[in-house]
Amino acid sequence: MNSDNDLQIAGDILEVPHLLQPPREHPATVAEFVGLARAVAADRSQWAHLVRYDATTRWYHRLRTGPGYEVWLLSWVPGQGSGRHDHGRSSGVLTVLEGTLTERTERGTRALAAGAQRVFAPGYVHEVVNDALEPAVSLHVYHPGLTEMPMHGSPHCEARTEPRPATA
Repeated sequence: MNSDNDLQIAGDILEVPHLLQPPREHPATVAEFVGLARAVAADRSQWAHLVRYDATTRWYHRLRTGPGYEVWLLSWVPGQGSGRHDHGRSSGVLTVLEGTLTERTERGTRALAAGAQRVFAPGYVHEVVNDALEPAVSLHVYHPGLTEMPMHGSPHCEARTEPRPATA
């Protein structure tokens, strides 16, 4: 009986170059954007020296751009939150670099500790908050680059648009 489990690669796969995709200079798939976020997160020298904390508002810094995407670094002191929002037509990857953030959606609440990642599609409504007693730092990759962040009141209120770059 044949099944997917019966498939094995014989020999050296690198000897079959016509089956391999050429490496891309920039990410283009969800997996590649997740990989970009993980690579940046793992290299603290790219971001740790840039982090600032602001008690009056969430601090953010655009770390990098590429064709059709942006990478943002954000800090969150205890009590700071994004408000309920979506990311317009942008998809995203949120990675917690330090501390713990809480994500609230219609489906529930989840704590995101350092190393946690969330991938979301356009129109995904959530709120991100630092409910902890320690500051937090997060990395956000948006594709295409973030141009709007519609805010949502309670689930029964109409959305309003917050000017960019209030990223989360």
